[in-house]
Amino acid sequence: MSQIPLFSPHIPVSWSVSDLNRYLRELLESDELLQDVWVQGEVSNFSRPASGHLYFTLKDNSASLRCVMWRNAVIRQSFLPRDGDAIEVHGAISVYEAGGQYQLYADVFRPVGEGALYQEFLRLKALLESEGLFDQGRKRPIPSKPKRIGIVTSPTGAALQDILNTLQRRYPLLEVVLAPTPVQGEEAPLGIITALRDVVRFANPDVVILARGGGSIEDLWAFNDERVARAIAASPVPVITGIGHETDFTIADFVSDLRAPTPTAAAELATPNQADLRIDLSELNESLNRLFLTYQSELRWALKELQNRLDRNSPIAQIQTDIQRVDELEHRMGASIQHKLQLTRTHLMGIIQQMAALSPNAVLERGYAIVTNQAGQAISRVGQVSAGEALSVHVSNGDFGVHVNRR
Repeated sequence: MSQIPLFSPHIPVSWSVSDLNRYLRELLESDELLQDVWVQGEVSNFSRPASGHLYFTLKDNSASLRCVMWRNAVIRQSFLPRDGDAIEVHGAISVYEAGGQYQLYADVFRPVGEGALYQEFLRLKALLESEGLFDQGRKRPIPSKPKRIGIVTSPTGAALQDILNTLQRRYPLLEVVLAPTPVQGEEAPLGIITALRDVVRFANPDVVILARGGGSIEDLWAFNDERVARAIAASPVPVITGIGHETDFTIADFVSDLRAPTPTAAAELATPNQADLRIDLSELNESLNRLFLTYQSELRWALKELQNRLDRNSPIAQIQTDIQRVDELEHRMGASIQHKLQLTRTHLMGIIQQMAALSPNAVLERGYAIVTNQAGQAISRVGQVSAGEALSVHVSNGDFGVHVNRR
C-alpha cells in the first residue's frame, strides 16, 4: 500500500472572487465568437430606469440569459421590445464582475424573422451592385427647376400629405401628378412598378418621387424587391426615393438617382426653395441693373466719341477754323499796317525834324535875318546892293525896311 506524501509537489493557487471574475471576463472577451453573437428568445423582466439603460432577460423553454443595453445603443434602435416579444438580440458576452454573472451586452434589436429578410437583403444588394446598378456614373442629375413632378406612393398615407405640403411651401408653381399604389403587402411591388411606368408614360414628369412613411423591415420589404429595383433603374427620368426614416435603407434607395432620408426631404431635394429663388432673382436684377448702367455708360462714351469725330470732320468746324484764320490774318494785317504806319510816321517825323532844322525860320530863330531887294531876291553878297537902295529885312517874327547908306 502506497503512502500519501506528506507534502504535495503542486500547491493549488487561491483565487480571490474579484480575480476569478476578472479572469473569466477577460477569457470571454478574448473569444471572437462570443463578441459577435445573435441570440434569439422571449423578452421578460424588461425595465428601463431613469439612466436610460435597458435591462431584460432572454429565455426559451429551458434557459435564460441576462441582458443589458447601454443608453447610447438604445437611442439608435428603431423599436424597443416588450415582455413576451420574441426577438433576436446582437451583442457580446462578458461577465458582470460585481455580481459574478455572465450576461449579453446588447447593441441591436430585431424581431424574429428579420434575420432571414436581412440576409435576403444582403444577397440582392450584392447581386445588383455587381451588375453596376448602384454605380454613381449611371445616376442622372436632378433638374434644378422642374416643371412637373410625379409622385408614386399610397394616396392615403401621411407621406403624400407631407410631400404636397413641402412642395406647396417651397415651389408652388410646380405641377404635381400622383400615381397611387400600395406600398406594403404582397401586391405592393407590382403596384409600384405599374405606377412608376404609368406616371412616366402619361405625365412625362421631369423627376419622380417614390416614397412611403416609416415601418419595420417587413413593412418596407416591397422596396427591397428585385423587380422594383430594376424598374427604378430602367426609368427614363430621374427617381428620388424617400422611404421610411433616416436610418432605413432599402434596395430602392441604392438604385435610385438620389436617396432622401424621409419623404419630406425627398420633396425638398426635388425642388428649389422659392425664398432662395427670390434672393437669386434679386441678385440677378441687381446684376442686370449694373450691366445696363455699364452698357449705357459705354454707349454714351461711344456716342460722345462719334460726336467728337463728327465735329472734327464737320464743314462747320473747317469754316470756323477758316473764320478764325481770317480773323487771325486780319489781326496780323492790321497790326502790320499799324506797324508800317508807325514806321512811316516815325520816318516822316524825322524828315520834318530835318526840314525844320534846315528851315530859314529856324535860322531866323537863332538871330539871323534874310535881306531881300525890292524884287524879292535874297541878298547874299555885298555886290548885290548899291548905296541908297531900299531893302527888306526878314527876322523870326516879321520884317522891316532898311536903306543902304554905304557899300
